Amino acid sequence: MRHRCWRSVLFVPGDRPDRVAKAVLRGADVVAIDLEDAVAPPAKEAARELTLEYLRTVRPARTTVRVNSWDSGELERDIERLAEVLPAVDAVFLPKVAEAADVARLVSLLDQAGGDGVPGVVPIIETAVGVFEARAIASASPRVVTMLFGVADLSADLDVEPTAEGRELAFARAQVVLAAAAAELAAPIDGPYLVLGEEDELARSAAAARELGYGGKAVIHPGQIKAVHAAFAPRPAEIAWAEKVVAVAEDGGAARLDDGSFVDQPVVRRARRILATAQEDGAL
Repeated sequence: MRHRCWRSVLFVPGDRPDRVAKAVLRGADVVAIDLEDAVAPPAKEAARELTLEYLRTVRPARTTVRVNSWDSGELERDIERLAEVLPAVDAVFLPKVAEAADVARLVSLLDQAGGDGVPGVVPIIETAVGVFEARAIASASPRVVTMLFGVADLSADLDVEPTAEGRELAFARAQVVLAAAAAELAAPIDGPYLVLGEEDELARSAAAARELGYGGKAVIHPGQIKAVHAAFAPRPAEIAWAEKVVAVAEDGGAARLDDGSFVDQPVVRRARRILATAQEDGAL
């Protein structure tokens, strides 16, 4: 299991501060205050003001913000209004990133606005162009911590219906995983499963993302958090395997496990990551 930033990112409308306050308490690894898709154009300014006031007074831990995209004409205003509370934000999600220059321009805005309190950046890859530019986007700035795969927009781009298993987007998803790994970023975050109340389908969607190398998944309702955390937690069999591998490596003797599989340094590194993740999750 690769290093991850968050198992779950719960998106909450920026013009509903009551939901933001509740979301922080619902168990997601991080909450994303959404100024983009969850807020209608006439409510953008109100959402900025409410988000500013919330972050100014509450200053909660594990909070991020999804700003508007460059082509919306709203991004500069987002950063301008949020400048004073940037130290309270862990990361900024940037939608519809199409090239490395999009990230560089955001980082420049953040540097001008935030000084020493500039948060990390999470580009959202949700267009065909963005998928093919993912390698350059991942390496665009040291402030990029990981990437998020945007299911809804890319599905519309390709005119395909998103499914729980995600076969229709598997190639695009894999491109983002490879780009993040090549840039030595944390494992990327998969986009949300967009149908509420379908627990089995949500579990399959999260499992499919994990199999491709994702480290977590966005959620659109607190009820999705438990299933997503379960999907991205190390399984008991994985933990047992990792413990055996580390024990063999530390003994410096046998070069393979009882089942005949060989243990070399890449295998040991993976085992140590599994155990570290299990410890973070309280499974050890």
